[in-house]
Amino acid sequence: MHAFDVLGDPVRRRILELLAGGEQSSGELTATIRAEFGISQPAVSQHLRVLRDHGFASVRADGARRLYAVEPEPLQEVDLWLERFRGFWSQRLDALATELARGRRERRTTHDPEGEN
Repeated sequence: MHAFDVLGDPVRRRILELLAGGEQSSGELTATIRAEFGISQPAVSQHLRVLRDHGFASVRADGARRLYAVEPEPLQEVDLWLERFRGFWSQRLDALATELARGRRERRTTHDPEGEN
């Protein structure tokens, strides 16, 4: 399975978002995902397994609990692949920043034409 196949599923993306905030137990993850997506515990477990099997998440035992964490390497590989496309949105973001600055300047000169506060 390709990284984008793994990340293409909204449930798996949400699990990774939750794990980005720090390690979580399978019970915590399952409760959140079940509430948000309405899927069963076995379905959540299957998504966790896909993330583990493809290196996006790790799991460790803590007594009876299983704690999951994000593994950064596959995400770094995705980021490297996206790098070649970053210029498409970087140019647009630069243009947006220019327009925002122009609007701020115009508001200042319109509301305070003589530079007074």
